[in-house]
Amino acid sequence: MSASAARSAATGWVIAPVVALAAFMEIMDISIANVALPHIAGALSSSQNDSTWVLTSYLVTNAIVMPISGWLANTFGRKRLFLTCIGGFTLTSLLCGFAPNLPTLIVLRALQGATGGGLQPVGQAILADSFPAEKRGMASAIYGIAAVVAPTIGPTLGGWLTDSYSWRWIFLINAPVGVMLMLLVQSLIKEAPATRRGPLGVDWLGFGFVALSLGCLQVVLDRGQDADWFGSMLITLLTITSAVAFVLLTWRELHHPNPMVDLRLMKKPGFAVTFVLMLMLGFMLFGSTFLIPAYTQQLMGYRAVDAGMALTPGGLATIALLPLVGRFINKVDLRLLTAAGLIIGGVSLLMMTNLYLGVSFEYLVWLRVVQALALPFLFVPINAMAFRDIPPEKTNNASALINLARNFGGSIGIAFASTVLTRREQFHQSRLVEQLQSLNPAYPDYAHQLGNALGSAPDSARTLAGVYQQAIEQATLLSYLDGFRILGLLFLGMLPLLLLVRAGKGGGGPVAAH
Repeated sequence: MSASAARSAATGWVIAPVVALAAFMEIMDISIANVALPHIAGALSSSQNDSTWVLTSYLVTNAIVMPISGWLANTFGRKRLFLTCIGGFTLTSLLCGFAPNLPTLIVLRALQGATGGGLQPVGQAILADSFPAEKRGMASAIYGIAAVVAPTIGPTLGGWLTDSYSWRWIFLINAPVGVMLMLLVQSLIKEAPATRRGPLGVDWLGFGFVALSLGCLQVVLDRGQDADWFGSMLITLLTITSAVAFVLLTWRELHHPNPMVDLRLMKKPGFAVTFVLMLMLGFMLFGSTFLIPAYTQQLMGYRAVDAGMALTPGGLATIALLPLVGRFINKVDLRLLTAAGLIIGGVSLLMMTNLYLGVSFEYLVWLRVVQALALPFLFVPINAMAFRDIPPEKTNNASALINLARNFGGSIGIAFASTVLTRREQFHQSRLVEQLQSLNPAYPDYAHQLGNALGSAPDSARTLAGVYQQAIEQATLLSYLDGFRILGLLFLGMLPLLLLVRAGKGGGGPVAAH
């Protein structure tokens, strides 16, 4: 290694944890507020349904800013944009912690999502340029600790802060971290020159199409299940608006000389396939992270903190394995590593179809650990495959798209899991209730045994209520098992996509972490 490359690597190891912490703070805020919604609703005298806009407003503005962050970094400079994002995110987090009512909190959360939208992709680009090519696999592994562990830590930390102190601390905790990060970024990171030359020409029409297509789509994903999807006129109109705006956005950005979102990168087959794979990584990560705590709280009576603790050991397993996979990307075909991740992820999700109502906490933790072992084999090589054919001047744009894929994959995964639970629970409940009648030879014995356990007659109201309650529990359990099964099969179904990616190891190009 040359002296300049050695200096670059040494600087990169100092920058990596700073950039990773900034991303960790922003990613965690996507999930940390979930468990606090009942407390927020109660404290601000609002309904549970209205309080969910605290999540939706953040996700909408975050989704709008993220894809244009590449253009912003190219135009105004990465360090300047990174510092602006950290400062804005810190200030809005502080203001969220002191919000006097729900409308104010929703507006502040929207501003928080907008200012945080550039932290992940810009941090990714900074990290990519801070390491020589042969060291970027380990850099990606360090950054991966933030990207894949933060969503699992968020509910645990949020539950603990809410139960021990107040829901306001889930926002206030960002303030000291943000101030420290601004000082470190200012002293450690050098400004990369803006790549755009000439007078500033803002593609306002392209930005409008981005805001309409992604903003409307995020609202559809976040609110669709509660509104009965296309049974709602609002959801239908938002879906149509998003689809039309996306078509217009695609046409506009492919023909504009300085597009807000560089969709020309999707013409590269390798990048397009890895975009889909990253979408599925977000789908699995957030979908399963939604299902497991919901299962433990709804069926097993866990507190929010206990439900989060079922996820935490999996996060620790991911942290332990990420550096090892980072060392492998320069030695093993990236497609093989990704295939290993897809197989482990798919099989581990199918293993969760063996869950039952009396499952132990230890068994749940073990299953989550097995599932978490897949994440390093997906995160690091997918990033390496995505960026190896991307020229350095396009790193900002590619980073924006890859981060968008993971975040929207997460939104789709949560919406999908929520819909599967609701629809399959209705299906299983109707099938089970069909069997709860005297023409079924097994029913009289079952009712008699349950009546004896409850100290009542087999045909009493108490016994019938007990029968129905158990039917509801079994229907709910089966709906969760269906969710895990579908996620697992979808994951294994991604394996053929790897045939569309060229063979090769990492380290040959700009492998950025995300």
